[in-house]
Amino acid sequence: MSPARRPAQRDYEELLRFRTALRRFLRWSEEQARAADLTPAQHQLLLAIKGHPGDTAPTVGEIADYLVTKHHSVVELIDRAVDAGVVERHRDAEDGRVVHLLLTPLGEERIETLSALALEELRDLPQFLPRFGDPG
Repeated sequence: MSPARRPAQRDYEELLRFRTALRRFLRWSEEQARAADLTPAQHQLLLAIKGHPGDTAPTVGEIADYLVTKHHSVVELIDRAVDAGVVERHRDAEDGRVVHLLLTPLGEERIETLSALALEELRDLPQFLPRFGDPG
């Protein structure tokens, strides 16, 4: 590492502020999920389904990519979400091996409520986030 690229004390302070703000938001988000009768992982699942771009519902593999986890772990999470009544599985009409995931009306209600709260919370977050690379 060249001396010019070594982190300065201010960089460490900014990284600490960023990680602290991020961890506080994540902790807050987990508490909101539990208050909505979901696990934090179920909340992430609902967001991955709802936030999936395009006209086609996401597949199990796509959800595994979004959640950065293994396929079999996502299948177990989906099983619990189906049991909780917030997610439905639908086989692809052209390829029966492919399963698409949709939110139930209850799942839609839960993710809408949690996302509205999160967006409100995030509006207050920029004041706590560092501006990496700013001089001074």
